[in-house]
Amino acid sequence: MNLANKLTVLRMILVPVFLILAMVNTTTANIIALSVFVIASITDKLDGYIARSRNQITNFGKFMDPLADKLLVTCALIILVERTIIPAWVVVVIIAREFVVSGLRTLAASQGVVIAASNWGKLKTVIQMIAIIMGLVYLVYSSSWLNMLTQVFIYLAGIITIISGVDYFVKGKGVININE
Repeated sequence: MNLANKLTVLRMILVPVFLILAMVNTTTANIIALSVFVIASITDKLDGYIARSRNQITNFGKFMDPLADKLLVTCALIILVERTIIPAWVVVVIIAREFVVSGLRTLAASQGVVIAASNWGKLKTVIQMIAIIMGLVYLVYSSSWLNMLTQVFIYLAGIITIISGVDYFVKGKGVININE
C-alpha cells in the first residue's frame, strides 16, 4: 500500500475518532475533535498531491478518497446541526448534491466518460471546510462574531454547492438519456 492510500486509510480511521470526540461535548473533547478534523482535512489534500506527484493513483484511492472525504464532512455537518450551530436544510442540500453528483459521475463512468472536478466543486469544498472549522471553533470559543461568520460561510457553502451541482449536470448532460 502506497503512502497516499495509507493517508486515506488514516482519514477513514479518524472519522469515528472525530465523531466520538465531538459527541462527548466537553471543551477538551471539542478542542481535540477540531484538531482531528483539521488533521483529517489536511490528509485529504496531501494524499491527492502525493498520489498525483508520484504517479501512484490507484483504484483503491479513487474509491476510498472521496468516500473518506464525504464521511468526514457529513459527520461534521451533522454534529453542527445537532448542536444547532448550522441549519439542517443547508446540510440536506449539501448531502443531496453529493448523492446526485456521485450518481451522475458513476453513470458517466459506466459510459466511459469522466466528469472531472470543476473549479466550482473545489471552491465548494474549501468553503465547506472553512464553515465546518469555524463551527467547530465556535463549539470551543462561543462568540457572536464567530457564529455570524459560521452562518455566512455555511450559507455561502450552500449556494456554491447548488452552483457546482448545476455545473456538473451541465457537463454531464450527455450521459443522461431520459428516453431509456
